[in-house]
Amino acid sequence: MSAAPEDAAGLIRLPEGLPAAARDKAVQVIGFLDGPFAAALGAFVEILGFLDGPGPAAMEGQEVEEYLLEAVRDGGRKALQGFFDQRAEREQRVPEVTGADEVTRRRAERNRARSLGTSLGDVTVRRIAYRKPRSAAAGADLHPADGQLNLPPGRDSWPLQKLTVLHGAKGSYQHATDAVQLATGQKIGKRQAEQMMIAAAAGYQDFYRTPERRPPPGIAPGDVLVLQGDGKGIVVRPDQMRPEAARNAARSVPRQQGRLSRGEVKNRKRMAEVGAVYDITPVPRAPDDILPPPGPCPDPPARPPRARHKLVTASAAGSAASVVAAIFDEAERRDPQPQRTWTVLADGNKHQLDRFAAEAADRGITVTITIDLIHVIEYLWGAAWCFHPEASPDAGPWVRRCARAVLDGRAADVAAAIRAQATATEGLPKTKRAAAERTARYLETKAPWLDYPKALASGWPISTGVIEGACRHLVKDRMDITGARWTVRGAEAVLKIRSLITSGDFDAYWTWHLQRERQRNHDSRYLNGQIPQAA
Repeated sequence: MSAAPEDAAGLIRLPEGLPAAARDKAVQVIGFLDGPFAAALGAFVEILGFLDGPGPAAMEGQEVEEYLLEAVRDGGRKALQGFFDQRAEREQRVPEVTGADEVTRRRAERNRARSLGTSLGDVTVRRIAYRKPRSAAAGADLHPADGQLNLPPGRDSWPLQKLTVLHGAKGSYQHATDAVQLATGQKIGKRQAEQMMIAAAAGYQDFYRTPERRPPPGIAPGDVLVLQGDGKGIVVRPDQMRPEAARNAARSVPRQQGRLSRGEVKNRKRMAEVGAVYDITPVPRAPDDILPPPGPCPDPPARPPRARHKLVTASAAGSAASVVAAIFDEAERRDPQPQRTWTVLADGNKHQLDRFAAEAADRGITVTITIDLIHVIEYLWGAAWCFHPEASPDAGPWVRRCARAVLDGRAADVAAAIRAQATATEGLPKTKRAAAERTARYLETKAPWLDYPKALASGWPISTGVIEGACRHLVKDRMDITGARWTVRGAEAVLKIRSLITSGDFDAYWTWHLQRERQRNHDSRYLNGQIPQAA
């Protein structure tokens, strides 16, 4: 029989004058020599012995570091195994356990084992199983310890899944599995990583509907709510296209063999709808702050308002209407009365404009819609090349004059001037005349949403930089990886997780997700949703 820790302390020479607290700690460590943590203690003692020996003297720094990474991880695995072993030894049996099926289980089997893959390595978890009388039905046994520990239903622990999901959201699944193996030594398959991503994103909608969420702090009474929307294409598998795109693809016939003709595409895309909502403190500006006159400026232009508390969302499965509704939901959460000013920035797409207007009308909310100035300027450049040779230095000043007039609220005058110039230009080809007319018509039809004087005087943004950046970051940077062909389900999961990370909500979501998993995997299996606890 081994000595008690107090007796064993007398067998080990401790330094003279050791403080009482340090001696107590030494006694505690000695107690680990004969218990579930003995293997872990031995591992860390071996590490220190190696570092104190002659071996590291002949090693380079990175070699010592690599040794420690593997050795410390193995020591941590042994410590975690010790924790589970100690808990199994201390688990007390309860007289009976009643499941959600209202069947009472009085038969108990100790040391029922299951494997758990963790970020430190594989461990075995032993616990008491309460068995259903005379039944071997799958899932009939209950393991209260699993619920108390909130163990996942599968083999991989929650921290290991979290690490895989975060890496899978940043890069390809091959990159994710390689990174996880490097960090943990665990080999995760690509399909397995995708399934983890899909499961992790399943509660996205419910999380943002929880009443516990509060509006972001630091919102001043005069702050403005800004809503934006856009879309970005994702290459999907042929059977994953939206119905209209699938019909177009079926009618598409290659014009020549061996290569694509102008306007033909190799891969069909499904539009991912993207939305954003954020707060700004208004910064009134003038047209000169946007397009200052040529020459030196005595004063620097006013900086545009800065986006704060930005929340972004994206969906490959949902429609534009559902994404617009989602960002309106978030805006109403921040301003439930409503009492603040709401403004919408859009790129001029008619369907998008209609969705914003319809959603605001359905909710009885007054919003001001403004079309992004950058999109207007792109149309002006299209007209400029109708009247100037390619790469002409006169095209830039022409566009600048037109854009300045639009900023001054004279879009109709610019449209009339473009038509007049097209008429006055002799020999203008039909294609260029049509392009000039297209710009003029755009300015006329979009005039209700080109009130830049009001937007600038009110201090609102007039460009969709936030949503353009969201489209690139959320969609293009991850979904447009070479060779990727997405299913809607897989793309949706990645977009949701990336949205949570970008909005700064991932940590809160993951905590909420684990609570929901506990309720779904464990609490729901017991009568009244209560996991029994030993007295």
